[in-house]
Amino acid sequence: MSLIWGIPYLLIRVAIREFSPPTLVFARTLPAALLLLPFAVRRNQLRPLIPRWRWIVAFAAIELAIPWLFLTRAEQHLTSSTAGLLVASVPLLAAVVYRLSPHTDRLDPRRAFGLLIGFVGVAVLVGFDIGHSNRLALGEMAIVALGYTLGPLIVSRRLSDVPSLGVIGVAMALTAICYAPFALMRLPARVDLEVGLSVAALSLICTALAFVLFFALIAEVGPSRSTVITYFNPAIAILLGVVLLGEPFTAGLALGFPLIVVGSILATGRRGTAA
Repeated sequence: MSLIWGIPYLLIRVAIREFSPPTLVFARTLPAALLLLPFAVRRNQLRPLIPRWRWIVAFAAIELAIPWLFLTRAEQHLTSSTAGLLVASVPLLAAVVYRLSPHTDRLDPRRAFGLLIGFVGVAVLVGFDIGHSNRLALGEMAIVALGYTLGPLIVSRRLSDVPSLGVIGVAMALTAICYAPFALMRLPARVDLEVGLSVAALSLICTALAFVLFFALIAEVGPSRSTVITYFNPAIAILLGVVLLGEPFTAGLALGFPLIVVGSILATGRRGTAA
């Protein structure tokens, strides 16, 4: 999950060369819906969703439709590294939100310390110099982080006992339908190969495959610990920059990685275990 959701920042930066934010969200969700829904229909996984339709709509809005629009808008002004750093604040935000919610994961001192170490690692890795960044974009990233915090909680508390493939497929379809009118008015006149491959990877790998795995992860470790994968996202984004774009291997990268790994191990470990 850390790898799959570490690459969208780079892919979005490439895709927005020719795609507007609404069009990119549409292009990301429509193919994923068309891929997943036939499997859900074949396995009779749509009918059990009817009693939970309100929560599926809420999940689609809070986890997909709203955050992905604002993430794409923000990356028009922020670097992928800065976007990754801000998304990496999700576990800390989740620690606060989930502590206020009944029957959710609670933080013991060791896990809380792990979250702190992980965030320090992200700060070292990317650099905590966001003071000169676009303030509107930073506000948009705050909305993204809040959506990514609440989405797993909805899955865990309201959708855990319904077919996950059906939930994902329907949520993707709802998001695509909502953005279709805006996207179809702003279709790019041409799409070069690099942009086209970026959009395809966003849709098939970072969306369809990613959410199937993410629902399984939430079921395994709970909504709070599942968000700690966001600590690795900026690390993956910077690694891709180093390998693919020839960016320098910085001291922040060398020092931040160990802190992120150690912090995530501590933060995601169950009570009384090492990991």
